[in-house]
Amino acid sequence: MADIARLDPGITPAGEDAWRALVAKTLGDKPFESLTKATVEGLPIAPLYAAAPAPAGFPVRPYDAERPWDLRTLSAHPDPARVNAELLADLEGGAASVIVSGHATPEALSRALKDVVVELAPVGLDAGFLGAKAADALHAVAKSSPGAKLNLHMDPLSAFAAAGASPGPIESHLVSAATVGVRLAQTYPHAQLFLASGRIAHEAGGGEALEVAFAGSAAIAYAKALVRAGLPVGEAFGRITLGLAADADYFVSLAKMRAARQVFARIATASGAGATARIEARSSRRMLTAKDPWTNMIRLTAAGFAAAAGGADAVILGAFTDALGLPTAFARRQSRNAQLVLMEEGEIGRVADPAAGSGYVEALTDQIARAAWAKLQAIEAAGGLIAALEAGLIAREVEAANAARGAPKILGVTAFPPTEEAPVDVDPAAPATPDPADARLPGPDGRCAALTPVRLSEAYEAAGA
Repeated sequence: MADIARLDPGITPAGEDAWRALVAKTLGDKPFESLTKATVEGLPIAPLYAAAPAPAGFPVRPYDAERPWDLRTLSAHPDPARVNAELLADLEGGAASVIVSGHATPEALSRALKDVVVELAPVGLDAGFLGAKAADALHAVAKSSPGAKLNLHMDPLSAFAAAGASPGPIESHLVSAATVGVRLAQTYPHAQLFLASGRIAHEAGGGEALEVAFAGSAAIAYAKALVRAGLPVGEAFGRITLGLAADADYFVSLAKMRAARQVFARIATASGAGATARIEARSSRRMLTAKDPWTNMIRLTAAGFAAAAGGADAVILGAFTDALGLPTAFARRQSRNAQLVLMEEGEIGRVADPAAGSGYVEALTDQIARAAWAKLQAIEAAGGLIAALEAGLIAREVEAANAARGAPKILGVTAFPPTEEAPVDVDPAAPATPDPADARLPGPDGRCAALTPVRLSEAYEAAGA
């Protein structure tokens, strides 16, 4: 507020007392505290905050003037040739890296990545329980080039949590993935091996602290598996990417990204690793609407802003039609360009950690980080993430968050619904889905309470119909 006076000496800055007096006049008989809200996990959000600098040594994404963050795109089309066309169009249109989802054979990946120069454009995978096989298939495509930038993104724990079962012991899938990862790490010094993602908890309806705790505990499990397979602990943590969701509640999403960096730094320090977090943020699917899907453009832009300003290293924005089907070229271009506008016209990446010093964001970051650390400790005390999933601990947390959420206000659905339909085009094909049976390992199947994805607007859309 004092800065305003320096700009114009004729302006008298208003102090907190003046703000509170104005609020009290507006509220009438209602107390000031009636404006306090809370997240689904009970973290309080006050109506007014004082400036609060970031704590000393706060971990931030390294500043890069040329490419503030990695604009990443994903194709889940079942036809590898169509995947190839989509990814090449994305790279030509401004994307920096790509992910192939649902394909795990050398033949399919070779077709999908035809003419993609893996030394220039990082290539990632999304193959569920077939992650280890897909990693070997990508190795065949990369042809042992040490300059290849690969994001193997093996993540059997998310596949286990989503399905509620694993084809063979889930522990064996971790061992298999780690063995493949350590072998390929010797060939590809730039490769990221595991994706420790908390997005499955988010997409099922869980809160921010649980999502960060899930990702952190997954990182611990993957690091332990890599160390057992022969990788030094520092390199193990350095080869793991954190996966988080970004939604339209941009302040909360922004604070969650920052909190995840704090939690990962604490985990790495306690493990003697000294690694810094590498975060891949994907736009939330649970926030998307099938009714009036054009409003999803607003949600996706807000999510992209939150991820970028929150310090994500890579950002993937889905398409505004994802609640209805696979995207057309227009929908893919829209999502790609939303990031380009944020990056090149909005200049979001020109400041490292732009939210630092905001009392609200600093307080919320601290609250999420502390709550996530407590939940992570509870998960580890239960025996680690696998045991916590098997015991239903994670599912109960998600159920509690969904129960606490209440009726949301959703633009285009529960608020300001359209007076007439505005149809959108989607691709009629079904997304490529790996068959878990192809990943079967010897031994009994693992079992846990499945974290089933939700769309928050779905029940209201059905009621409105």
